[in-house]
Amino acid sequence: MTSLSLIGGHVSVTGGLAKGGLRSAADIGAEMIQVFVTNPRGWALAAGDPAQDELLRASGTVTFVHAPYLVNLGTPSADTLEKSVATVRHGLLRSAAIGARGLVVHTGSAVSQTRDEALRQLREHLLPLLEELPDDGPDLLLEPMAGQGGMLCATVQELEPYLAALDWHPKAGVCLDTCHAFAAGHDLSTAEGVRETLDCLHSVAPGRLRLIHANDSKDVCGSKKDRHENIGAGHIGAAAFAELMRHPAAAGIPLCIETPGGADKHREDIELLKKLRDEL
Repeated sequence: MTSLSLIGGHVSVTGGLAKGGLRSAADIGAEMIQVFVTNPRGWALAAGDPAQDELLRASGTVTFVHAPYLVNLGTPSADTLEKSVATVRHGLLRSAAIGARGLVVHTGSAVSQTRDEALRQLREHLLPLLEELPDDGPDLLLEPMAGQGGMLCATVQELEPYLAALDWHPKAGVCLDTCHAFAAGHDLSTAEGVRETLDCLHSVAPGRLRLIHANDSKDVCGSKKDRHENIGAGHIGAAAFAELMRHPAAAGIPLCIETPGGADKHREDIELLKKLRDEL
């Protein structure tokens, strides 16, 4: 391994973004964190607490923000589109305020539109948000989905037209979710499958990988089902994560778990990933 990959998880911010988030991180042994800065299942945009923002920035903790699940920039609904744009802009502003490296956004679904129509819409509304970002601001991290429904991007190969629609903007990065990739058909359960997937990602979007969501899968490869499992307890298996960290494309890229269970389970998952990392 040429560079240390920080290992952490999505943490609760109950009690305050910094106070609660950092307490949760310490409890599970997280070296980096991912947080929500607003209700993940609603459209209300929380203003945030400047004191908590400053505490989190001052801590120096490597942080990422995840956008609410409702965001879909490929939607044919004018109302959902307007709210999605506002939510992404809010998430980027809040990410900057807390010193986060990036905002993770699901790549969305065309629903009843054609893929080309959805990508044109995406370009029209997402490219201006990217243009608003300062060079030292957070990246927008595109997270491909599991492939269900009319998803615009599930396989690694589908990142190419998505990024092309955004003119390969330098602030457009990638968040690779291992469960999503596996569900979309990338067989990460084998060393060869991991290498092929990351080789392809590097070929399609060189240098764009910024974060890995490290999740095992309750379902088989190609299932198109987004059901996370604890590390080593699913169909991907623990060895795949060691192979992933060994690949040059993932060197130094933070790994963030989004696995089932409470603090005890999350601590076990992080400890296992650290053990695999330390044995490389």
